[in-house]
Amino acid sequence: MQLTLSSILLSIAAFSTAASVPITPTMCAEASRFGNPIYSPSTVAPGASMQIQTDFTCSFYFGIHPTYTDYYIEVPTNNSGYEPNILLARRQPNVTASSPIDKFTVTIPDATYTSGANYAVVLDVTYPINGTNGTPVYVVGGVEGGITIT
Repeated sequence: MQLTLSSILLSIAAFSTAASVPITPTMCAEASRFGNPIYSPSTVAPGASMQIQTDFTCSFYFGIHPTYTDYYIEVPTNNSGYEPNILLARRQPNVTASSPIDKFTVTIPDATYTSGANYAVVLDVTYPINGTNGTPVYVVGGVEGGITIT
C-alpha cells in the first residue's frame, strides 16, 4: 500500500471529524448517568493510595449535575460476615459540562478486610431535581466498580 499526501490528509480529516463528534445520551449506558469511575490500581492494600477518576460527561447529558459525591468500600455477600461500608471520600466535585472529570487520590483505610476478597467501591451521587413547587429536592443515584484488597 502506498501512502500519498492526499490519502494522509483525508485520513487526518476523517479522524478529526470522528474525534469531534459529541457524545449524545444514546451513546451513554444507563448507569453512566451517575458517572463513570475508574479506580487505579484496582488491587490495593490497606494504607496504599488509589487514584479515583470519575467522568461525569454522561451525567450532564442526562441533566444530572453532581452536588456531592460519596465513595464507599462495600462488602459483597459471602465474605467474612457483616462488615459496614467504609467511607473513602466525601466530595463536592467542581465539575461542569465543559470540564466533567473529577480526579483525586485516596488512601485505603486500615480496617479489617478479608484478604484477596473482591470488594465494590460504590459511588453515590447527590444531585438536585425540581420539586413539585419548583424548589430543589436532592436525590441520590449511584454506580459501583470492583476492587481487590490484599
